[in-house]
Amino acid sequence: MSQRPGFLIRRLHQIHVALFQEACGRFEITPLQYSLLSALEVRGTADQTTLAADIALDRTTTTGALKRLAARNLVERAVDQNDRRARMCKLTAAGTALLNKIEASARAAHRATIANLSERERALFIDMMQRIVAGNANRDSVAALFD
Repeated sequence: MSQRPGFLIRRLHQIHVALFQEACGRFEITPLQYSLLSALEVRGTADQTTLAADIALDRTTTTGALKRLAARNLVERAVDQNDRRARMCKLTAAGTALLNKIEASARAAHRATIANLSERERALFIDMMQRIVAGNANRDSVAALFD
């Protein structure tokens, strides 16, 4: 098992989620919700489909996470005036404040995930992950199941 990329990637993800929870648990936010808040900070306003694409997740899961964030008054979800089927989302003041509070802890979790690597190895590892993701951008089987 320790030679299988899929197994190692899954374990690494589990480890990162655990480190994220250790660093950010007091904020009661998941890595997925953090990604959505971060994407909204960059975009300002975006529809749910665009946000799903930004974080490489299916629309159904993204919508559920956005509903939970809206229930906590961290995100506004309004009907799009141009397409009544779509929802436009943006951070609330509380969402922006939470994102500002959690940022240092989230960065610490990211650093902890790759802490056992040298600085050079970290850069190489990030580069290799980016190349794998870019080279397989059209292979998002999870999203295809839900579209």
